[in-house]
Amino acid sequence: MLRAPIHPTLLRWARRRAGLEVADLLLRFPKLDAWEQGEEQPTLRQLEHFAQAVHVSVGYLFLPTPPEERLPIPDFRTPAGQSILRPSPNLLDTIHACQEKQAWYREFAQYTKQAEVAFVGSATVHTPPEAVALQLGQTLSFDLEDRRTCRNWEESLRYFCFQAEQAGVLVMVNGVVGNNTKRKLDPEEFRGFSLADRLAPLIFINGNDTKAARMFTLAHELAHLWLGTTALSDMGAAPRQGQRIEEVWCNKVAAEYLVPAKALASEFDANELLDEALKRIGNFFKVSSLVVLRRLLDTGKIDQSRFDAAWGAEIRRFRKARSSGGNFYKTTMARTSRRFTRALAESTLEGQTLYRDAFRMLGINKTEIFMNIAREVGLQ
Repeated sequence: MLRAPIHPTLLRWARRRAGLEVADLLLRFPKLDAWEQGEEQPTLRQLEHFAQAVHVSVGYLFLPTPPEERLPIPDFRTPAGQSILRPSPNLLDTIHACQEKQAWYREFAQYTKQAEVAFVGSATVHTPPEAVALQLGQTLSFDLEDRRTCRNWEESLRYFCFQAEQAGVLVMVNGVVGNNTKRKLDPEEFRGFSLADRLAPLIFINGNDTKAARMFTLAHELAHLWLGTTALSDMGAAPRQGQRIEEVWCNKVAAEYLVPAKALASEFDANELLDEALKRIGNFFKVSSLVVLRRLLDTGKIDQSRFDAAWGAEIRRFRKARSSGGNFYKTTMARTSRRFTRALAESTLEGQTLYRDAFRMLGINKTEIFMNIAREVGLQ
C-alpha cells in the first residue's frame, strides 16, 4: 500500500488552519495522532480525504514547510490595514470564489458590450460624504422617499439589494461557503467585502450576520465602490475608534444615506422614550434600530452611555430572531447574485459557457436544477 511521504508539521498546520482539534477528526481518521507525531504515514487516499476535511489543497501537504497564506484583497479591518491573524479557510475560499465569478462576468460584459458602471471610482475620501450619499440614492433610484414606500425595513433591505443590482453591482449574500451549510462564515471575522471593477463591481455580504447589520454593510461597501477600492471590511453600524480614513469615510456615507442628518433632526423628539423613538424613526426611514441608534449618537441626540446600553439590548434582540429557510432557488440567486445568475444561465444556454462550469459556480450538480434556475430568472 502506497504511503504519502508527508511531514507531520504540514498535517498539524492544515488541521489548525481549519480551526480543528485532533479530537474533532479522530472519528474519520483514527490514526491522525500517529500521523501528526510522525509514527505512521497516511495512504494517498487517506490524505485526499483529510485534505477535503480540512479544506486545503492536497498539494499544500507535500510542501517542505507550511505556506504563508495572505488575503488576496486589501484588508481594511485594522487601523493600519494589517491582516488580523491568519485568514480562515472559509474566508479565503469565499474571496476566491467571488473573484472567479467576477472574472467570468467581466468577460461576459465585454462580450455583450455592456457599458462601464460610471460611479465606480468617481469619488475620493476628500469628497463630502453627504454629496456621495445623495448620489447613491439618485444612482440607485432608491432615496429616502423611495424607501418610505416599503412596508418595513426588511422589505427595504430586499429592495436595496435589488436596486444595487439594477445599477450594475453584483450583490452576493451568503452565510456559508458556497452551498456548504457546514462551513459557516463568521461575522466576527468579516462582515463583507467589495471587489471594485468598472465592468463587474461586486459586493459580498456575510449572510450569517443579522439582517439588521446587512443593510449598513451594503451601504458601506457601495461607498467603497464609489472610491473604487477593493476592500475587506468588518465595520458595522457601531462607531469604532482608530479605523482607516477610508473606513471612516465609507461609514459616514452609509450613515448619511440611510438616515440623513437633516431629516433625523426634524423627526427626533427629546421627550420620547428611546425604545419608542427607535421603532418610530426606524419605521420612518425604513432602517433597523441599530442604524437609528448610530445616527442618534452621531448627531448628538443621545450620549455614549445611553447608546451603549441600547445597542447591547438591540443586538441581543436581533440575534434571537430566526430566519426561515426560504425558497432554494431564491436563496441560490441571493448567494450568487441574480444579475450574475441570469448572465451565467443565458451564456450557458447559448453554448458560450460549459454546463460543468456553470454548475460549479452556482454550486449545483443537476441539469434539472439549472433549468429551474433559468426559469426563475426569466429565461425559460
